[in-house]
Amino acid sequence: MFARKIRVEYEEDGQRRACPLKWLDSFSMRNFTNSSVFDDTLPVADGVMEIGKKVPLDQLTAAMEDWFRRKMYLPKAAKLIVADQE
Repeated sequence: MFARKIRVEYEEDGQRRACPLKWLDSFSMRNFTNSSVFDDTLPVADGVMEIGKKVPLDQLTAAMEDWFRRKMYLPKAAKLIVADQE
């Protein structure tokens, strides 16, 4: 089910930082999107998640950024970066 590992970071003031596990847990445990495609997400460490093959990264990024901003985790000037881990 969790076939891909992704890196979840945010960039602020030219520096990239891993999103804390607390943020990732908050997103994954809360089904606020009413979209079952995000059910296939599993936070495993700061900045690292495992996701299913059918989870679209662009939609996941947008949904996570929205959630993190609403929870006031993500600073206003920061940008969320989600990418496949190599």
